[in-house]
This record gives sequence, structure tokens and C-alpha cells, in this order.
Amino acid sequence: MKKVKSWTLKKFKQIKKFAKRVVKEHLIREYIKHNALFCTYVLTCVLNSTILRFFCMHTLENYLAIKPIIADLAVVTLVGAFGYLLKPKNRFTYFLIANIFFTALCMINSIYYTFYTSFASVSMLSLTQYIGEVGDAVVENVVQIKDLIYLIGPIILIIVHIRLRKMNYYKKVESKTKRKKKMIKTLSGSGVLALIFILTLTSLDVTRFIKQWNREYIVMKFGIYIYQANDVVSSVQPKINSLFGYDQAKKKFNDYFKEEKPINTNEYTNIFEGKNVIVIHGESMQTNAMGLKFNDKEVTPNLNKLSSEGMYFSNFYSQVSVGTSSDTELTFTTSLMPTQSGTAFVSYSDREYISIPKLLKEKGYYCYSMHANNADFWNRRAMHDSLGYNKFYSKLDYNVTKENTIGLGLSDKEFFKQSISKMQKEAKKHDKWYSLSIMLTNHTPFSEVEKYGEFDVSLKEGDTTYPYMEGTKLGNYFKSIHYADEALGEFINELDQAGLLENTVVVLYGDHDGRLPKKDYNRLYNYDKENDKTLDKEDPNYKDYDSYQYELGRKVPFIIWTKDMKGTKLNKEHKNVMGMYDVMPTLGNMFGFYNKYGLGHDIFDIKDNNIVVFPNGNWVTNKVYYNSQKEEYLSLTGEAISEEEIAKNNEYSSKLLDISNQIIVFNLLKQNPKDEEGIK
Repeated sequence: MKKVKSWTLKKFKQIKKFAKRVVKEHLIREYIKHNALFCTYVLTCVLNSTILRFFCMHTLENYLAIKPIIADLAVVTLVGAFGYLLKPKNRFTYFLIANIFFTALCMINSIYYTFYTSFASVSMLSLTQYIGEVGDAVVENVVQIKDLIYLIGPIILIIVHIRLRKMNYYKKVESKTKRKKKMIKTLSGSGVLALIFILTLTSLDVTRFIKQWNREYIVMKFGIYIYQANDVVSSVQPKINSLFGYDQAKKKFNDYFKEEKPINTNEYTNIFEGKNVIVIHGESMQTNAMGLKFNDKEVTPNLNKLSSEGMYFSNFYSQVSVGTSSDTELTFTTSLMPTQSGTAFVSYSDREYISIPKLLKEKGYYCYSMHANNADFWNRRAMHDSLGYNKFYSKLDYNVTKENTIGLGLSDKEFFKQSISKMQKEAKKHDKWYSLSIMLTNHTPFSEVEKYGEFDVSLKEGDTTYPYMEGTKLGNYFKSIHYADEALGEFINELDQAGLLENTVVVLYGDHDGRLPKKDYNRLYNYDKENDKTLDKEDPNYKDYDSYQYELGRKVPFIIWTKDMKGTKLNKEHKNVMGMYDVMPTLGNMFGFYNKYGLGHDIFDIKDNNIVVFPNGNWVTNKVYYNSQKEEYLSLTGEAISEEEIAKNNEYSSKLLDISNQIIVFNLLKQNPKDEEGIK
């Protein structure tokens, strides 16, 4: 024990002596003077990564975080160390290339975070083929001035290089031995930083780092550069694991589903058995648009009408990840969650899925889908086949002209109009059928205002008109969704006139929210008409619209409707929290099909005990919304939530996300004759 104390005291004295020497001899200043280029490279790379975190995650914990700065320093120093192997005159090129690389990572993640509220993944490189079709939306809706600030790194490095060149800095000669010693010392410094960082990690940090699904948390604890390196490993790992990790994944799968789910009956069991189905996929439809009026005119009169006449689920959430619309199709149709890397539609279209179309086909249905876009966009041509559709009507099956195009493709009104004849043809050929119609017009960036028709989002009081939401992204969204709502109303009328609503159930859902600016909602709810701006927070009329309200406001509509449902016992609003993965089991109970491996619940069976899990690890119940990145919750009832309940739901969410990902990655729904416990 005395020896340990003596050794510790000796080391402390050595460190103290070195610290005094650093101060007395100005070693830091001297080091910077002789390593100006390297120090500039390190400083700008770490500055960029810190700016990225500050721009993306607005929490005090993030602002005060030291760990990610140490982590970024370790990575940047590690990469920069090898520049010392080069002669002084060649180092600038190396440091500039490295700086540009790190700058690009920050810019890409900054742009990506604006749109997806998450950080970029290497697995999404497979989706770059679709950027051309949505290029205008990306440029107009995502790229912002702040995303260019990271260019300051390479610019400062170039300026320092020019000054050093004028000072003949690059003419000094260094032997290979000296250059090697500099590299080794720098690597050692990087190692010390890495060790300090590792010692600060908790078991929770390590667990989330391995799982990778909570990207905000990883960046906040590990920095953007370690996150990105880990993402490369995580993106490649599923491909490797699918070759070597099947047995372990299969065991976890069998354990998860070892208990047979009881097939319960309730008042809605088999009420729609044998009826035809028309599913309408509403692009970017949000629930919060449904209750709004501008100058006594409803934004969505037809959605309001359908919700008032049918079964309306007003506390319904989409559960998308980076695959947006395609993720919703997957979850709606299979009751599985989006994959942790890439998207199922692009990366895993060759997997076996238990889907609504497949189960309905077993009951004699003919199933087809309609979307007037390129059949290969989001790889729908292949994926719709994997999901069991008999036929996919795509862009080639529609008359698309410049005149009838809005945004990404054929306008919704024209799409529905041309779809009626196709639906009539299929109805004549088949006794029972299931149809999916995917809308398109209400897609970001909501910029073709002149094509949406007349809908005023200003504020009129007597003879005075105030701008209100005119000229804002959210205001344009309201005009766009009003157009989509008109198209929907016309479609319902045309279906009725064509006789397609007889013995038919219409199912409508919003695929995801419109990815709209939070500041526009603040203007919507806190408009100061006298000054044409948003009220100050100190104003007594100010309505708080924080990040939690924004997240909860991303609800989408889910409606089940028939032409004769109004006034019946089925015609009611259901307020229990519900997610997209609950649709399949809920409809299954109504239409008489069952998927043992669905991850959601029949909402009429689970009722108010439901939990909706999001791909980023957040979750919501009737009582609480939990943010896994901040490790904070918002009580929705005003009552405190116990730590045990939070921990229980976190564990449930983690297991559900993992098993869903493994089902898809390892193709666990495909029967394997070698399995002793095969799917029955």
C-alpha cells in the first residue's frame, strides 16, 4: 500500500514539474509555433464538429458536454499524426484533404439532420439514386445557410498555409527519424486522449453505442467522428451477420415469440370479413391540419367529413425512419419496424414477409397497388412483389403530361381520376379485392402554390387583411394539403358513382408528417397581427410550443370508413394512443386474418395499455412521451411517472426494435428446413 502511495506521489510530482516547465518555457506557444498547420487542422475540425452538435441538439447537457470534444480530438489527432511522415512541403495537401473529409461529414450530417432529425448513415448511400427525383425538394427544403458555415475550416487552413509559405515555413528540412518521432508523439497524444475518453464512459453509453439506433445520444456522448466510424461498422455488420449470425438471431426470435399470443375476440371481430378494401396512403397528411380554419374555411373539409362519419383514431402516430413513405408502407403492411440500417424497401426487398395482401390472398382476395410515380422509386417494383401484390400500376400505366403534373409527378386529382377505370376493371374480374392508392402531390417542398388552387391563409378582419401564414412553409403546406383534400373528396364521390363503395371499406392513413419548421408553428399559434411577427414569450397570450409539443404534433390521421357507417355504433372517435404497427393486427381482427409475428396490437384488445415505439428509441403511451436522446419525459396527464415504468418501457422498446431488425436482416420469416423450431 505504501509503495502504491509512493508511486502515485512520485508521478504527481513529475506531472507538477512538467506543468511548471510548460508555463515557464512557454512550451505550448512554442509547440503551436512549430506545428501551426497541424494545430489549425485539429482546431478547425473539432470546431466544426462542436458547431454541428450545437446546431442540431439544443440541450444544456449537449452544450456543456466535454466527452464528445475529447473524442473528436482523439480521432482528428490520430488521422493528423500520419501527416508528419510527409515532408513539410507536402503536409498541407494531406491536412487539407483530411480537413475537407471531416468538413464534408459535418455538412452532410447538418443537412441530413434538418430533414430527418437524425444523423446520416453510410447505409443510406444506396438511396442516392433517388435524389434526382426529389432534388428540388432537397435544395429548397433542406439546404440552409448554416450548412455552409463548416467551410470555414478548409478556408482558415488555406489562409494559414499561405502565411506559412510566405514565412518560408516549408523550406526547413526534417530527417525521416525526426518526422517519425513527431508522428509517434502525436499518436501517443491521441492515445492518451482516447484513454481519458474511455474512462469517462458509462455502461449505458457503451450499450447504446453498440446498438446504434439512438444516433443523437451517440453523437452527444461520442462525437460525430466516432459515430460515423461506428456507423460504417454497423452498416456492414448486418450483411456479415446475415451470413454468420443466423443461429443466434433465430434463437432470440424463438425466445421472443415462444409464448403464443392469445387470439382474443371483441365487438369488432370479423365485422368486415369478406368486404372489399380501398387503402389510401395520404402523403404527408398531418392530424393538426384537420381542425384548422382560415377565415371560416376548413383546411381539410373532406378529411373532417370522413373522420366524423367513420372510425377515427385521433391519437395515431407514424413510425418512420429514413425511409419515410416506404417505411410506412412496410409497417402498415407487415407490423414490423423500419430497419436500423438502410431501408427494408431498398436493402431487404428479397426477404420473406407476412403481409396484409398475402393473408387476404389466402382468403380469396385479389390485391393490387397504384402509384403514378416511377415503379423503381423506393424500389417499389420489387418490394410490392415481395409484399404479395398481384399487380402494381405505376407511372407507365398513367397518362402523365407537363400540364397535369404537380411537384414530383401526376397530380392527385388526375391520379384518382385515371385510377377509377382501373379499379372498375379489377372489380369486374374479381369477387373480392384489396386496393392501395398512394398519393403524391402533398410532398415537400410545397412550393407550387399557383397549382394548388385558391386557398387563403391570411387573416381577414373586416376590411383589413393581415399576412399571417402567407409566404411561410407551413402556410404553403396548408394550401397543398387543402388541394390534396379536394382530390380526396372528388375520389370518394367518383368511387361512389362507379359503384365501388358497395360492400367496401375505405382505410386512410397519413404516411408521415410534413417535416415543417417549428418556428412556423410558433407563428401559427402566437401571431401578433399588429406587428406581423410572433408574440414574445413574456406576452400573457403566448402559447408555448416546445420540442415536445412539436413531436406530439406530428400525429397523422387514421380513418376506417364505409358509406353507410355514419350514425352507427362504429361511427366514433378512438383516443387511445396507436401506432402504424398496430394497424395490421387491428384490421386483422376486423377482416379475419392473423399474423403471429406482428409487433403491434389490436387497439381494441389492448385499449389504453398501448405503447408506440419509434425507430429512434422514443416512445409514447396515453400517460407519457419519452425522449430517449434527452432521457427525459413529458407527462401527458400531469402525474409523475415512476422510474420502474420508464425502465420497463425502455427495455420493451429496445427488445422490439432489435427483434424487428433481426427478423428482416436474417430473413427469419422464411421457413428453413434445418430449423428445429420452424415457423408454423
